[in-house]
Amino acid sequence: MTLLSIVIPCYNEEEVIGETMRRLGAFCDGVQGLAVELIFVDDGSRDRTRDLLRGYATDDARIQVVGFARNFGHQIAVTAGIDAARGDAVVLIDADLQDPPEVVHEMVAKWREGYDVVYGTRTERPGESAFKLATARGFYRLLNRLSDVPIPLDTGDFRLMSRAVVDALKAMPERDRFVRGMVSWVGFRQTALPYRRAERFAGTSKYPLRKMLRFATDGILSFSIKPLQVSITLGLLAAALSMAGIAYALFLRIFTSIWVEGWTALMIAVLFIGGVQLICVGILGEYVGRIYNEVKRRPLYVVQEHIGALPHPAPRAPCP
Repeated sequence: MTLLSIVIPCYNEEEVIGETMRRLGAFCDGVQGLAVELIFVDDGSRDRTRDLLRGYATDDARIQVVGFARNFGHQIAVTAGIDAARGDAVVLIDADLQDPPEVVHEMVAKWREGYDVVYGTRTERPGESAFKLATARGFYRLLNRLSDVPIPLDTGDFRLMSRAVVDALKAMPERDRFVRGMVSWVGFRQTALPYRRAERFAGTSKYPLRKMLRFATDGILSFSIKPLQVSITLGLLAAALSMAGIAYALFLRIFTSIWVEGWTALMIAVLFIGGVQLICVGILGEYVGRIYNEVKRRPLYVVQEHIGALPHPAPRAPCP
């Protein structure tokens, strides 16, 4: 029978995990013509999430739990679930129930029509602040302007992928991962599925402003070298302004009796050029730092325990 794998990354979700399990169980019981496996990836939770998952896995053979040795981050947890999935298709969904499990029925229908990727597009996002909505909207539009690969707007990681797409993702070992961008990059036949995103059933967001900024940086730097090109433009602009300032000072000195007095103009020029240089060095440093992380060739994650009947593949090391 055709197998569907559902990957659910979890981090401190004890308040919601019971309801998540109930609704996923209802989906499994209602789906037609598919066997389903549920792969929960515990991303180093500090609450009772793993203990609860361990109990569910003991009672239900469809459930696997991959427990990390520490918190590695959401995108790495998604990657570990993809590595463990054996299905002919794989669904990514968060445990907080903002992405309704019931929508997976529609994703499966689209997959049966021949699509390799069915990604959820959010038509409404209740419960989220105006600041988060505005920054998310701005980020995806900026990313599409910078990236050579079109990335669908207003989408998250909630999606279904065929085995061909999953195998392509598993061949991509980079550490600074932006999964939704990687899925766009591999191509294949993709389609959008509009849906209304729900409010969190319980608990709080695991993406504070600091993590959102880091995630946005990963998305931009992983799929574009245009920040480097922007730094070149800034450098040329600074050089042009500096030459204009030098020409102006020489003109005053040679052809007029006015000499450039004081330090204001000098300080403005020094601070401007110095600021541009620091920005350019910072951009360059981000790319160099990512190269440094890649060449260390550490595994993407460390599994402390694997709960369930199915064997868990060894963590991947980056390709030489």
